[in-house]
Amino acid sequence: MNEQPADFVLQTRDVPPRATFALEQAGVHPLLARLLAARGVRAADELDDGLARLLPPTALKGAVEAGRLLADAIAARQRICIVADYDCDGATACAVALRGLVLLGAERGRVGYVVPDRAVHGYGLTPAIVDLARERAPTGRPDLLVTVDNGIASLAGVAHARAAGMAVLVTDHHLPAVEDGRTVLPAADVIVNPNQPGCSFESKALAGVGVMFYVLLAARAELRDRGAFDAQQQPRLDTLLDLVALGTVADVVKLDANNRRLVAQGLKRIRSGRMQPGVAALFAAARREPARAAAFDFGFALGPRINAAGRLADMTLGIECLCTDDPTRAAELAAQLDAINRERREVEAGMRERAEEALQHLQLDGAPPAVALFDESFHEGVVGIVAGRVKDQLHRPTFAFARGADGALKGSGRSIPGFHLRDALDLVAKRHPGLLLRFGGHAMAAGCTLDDRAGDAFATFAAALRQVAAEWLDAATLTRTLRTDGPLAVEWFNAETVALLDAQVWGQGFEAPVFCDEVRVLQQRLVGEKHMKLRLQHGTRQCDAIWFGRDQPLPDTVRLAYRLDLNEWNGQQRVQMVVQAAA
Repeated sequence: MNEQPADFVLQTRDVPPRATFALEQAGVHPLLARLLAARGVRAADELDDGLARLLPPTALKGAVEAGRLLADAIAARQRICIVADYDCDGATACAVALRGLVLLGAERGRVGYVVPDRAVHGYGLTPAIVDLARERAPTGRPDLLVTVDNGIASLAGVAHARAAGMAVLVTDHHLPAVEDGRTVLPAADVIVNPNQPGCSFESKALAGVGVMFYVLLAARAELRDRGAFDAQQQPRLDTLLDLVALGTVADVVKLDANNRRLVAQGLKRIRSGRMQPGVAALFAAARREPARAAAFDFGFALGPRINAAGRLADMTLGIECLCTDDPTRAAELAAQLDAINRERREVEAGMRERAEEALQHLQLDGAPPAVALFDESFHEGVVGIVAGRVKDQLHRPTFAFARGADGALKGSGRSIPGFHLRDALDLVAKRHPGLLLRFGGHAMAAGCTLDDRAGDAFATFAAALRQVAAEWLDAATLTRTLRTDGPLAVEWFNAETVALLDAQVWGQGFEAPVFCDEVRVLQQRLVGEKHMKLRLQHGTRQCDAIWFGRDQPLPDTVRLAYRLDLNEWNGQQRVQMVVQAAA
């Protein structure tokens, strides 16, 4: 698929002068002060990433009750089964739960997990997963089921578990189910979810792994109050923060202040060499240096390797990699995950070619406001990635579907700012009763299953999605906009600035800096047949640049939006621009 994006406009971020001045007066580097102020930081104390600045667990609805439930289960030597999910957030949340419960005193042989097979069981705590836990959980028949990164919409599964005599703790961050216009929650013993009704927790963007980490903090506090240990001897749950950071970034949740602190703490541990053997093995498999770890590594190197297991194979591989304490075993599992990820890329490439064929009749000026794709050859585990690629190319909300083993159509969608994908699915479901067997997700990413027994489900869904998008989206929203941080002064174009920026936590909702300057193109040539290598005149100096996925020549003078990067070759480092767009 052609990587070159749709046309867009460059928009310079507003930089509040008072906030910039306050940050500079507090000792923040002048360039960094400008960047942070443009992202909503108003005072230096907001940059304190210490654990003491985390929002308290007591503010998260259900966390205290969950802590009591887990403390009771540990004290009674109950069998606890974690019900995981098949993405990186779910895998890291499962590993955090397993490791954390053992740290808090649970016996290893009485804590286990099950993870759904994407193609066989579908998503969430279904009755089939409950039965799987009863029959095959390594602990034996569980007394307590703990969902991680799922469960908030699992009405039938929770009811099935409780009817079978099992207690259920739901930890999740997705939006609850809606029936007849009202929110419906499962009848679990305890629910912990910042997005459930009545929860005043300030960080609604907490990932599934973050929710589980908070539940463990609450359980530790409960056990401490019961005299299981004192404050000086209490288990060090911060040893789990490398996993929390990985799952948070990989799930592409908004990096609000609380999430940035969690990620920053995890990065500090990794950079200092304090990480789980599986995390270290994944860095090695991805050929990344832990000492220079950045959030980018979680999202584009480690996360995809974990996710690949859930997409094409069995997420048990990913969870075992994160749970093992044996470095040799971790390396073996990381190598398997790396191989599966390479296979995933090959499958994705074929699907993207077929998606390109389906899109050839779409000219952007006349393109529908939303796109739906389906091909009988599509792989269920990779449709989300393809939807994301098409969304990036066309700047349209996009769903991609594959046929499941049960004959239903399994879809994954990605959206653009201004179009709440999960709410759009809710409206489609209301207008076409029975079309969607189930759906869920967030504003920017969602999934659904279509009843295709009549053979016309995809066409009906595609038309319904286009109709909702036509009603909700205007021309401004459908215009691809790239927010930039304006010009970069020549004196900041150096390796020290790259190191300064790389040391920060950037991500969803707190985007990495993109600068914008007018430059003169001195040289340009294609490398690898699809990337443009450039030599530019930037102010008073010359510099190198690379534009990945660009195969069209640039004019002699052009305005470029770019990231700053270090290009390492033959032991030498040179600062270069990584071009994002031209205007």
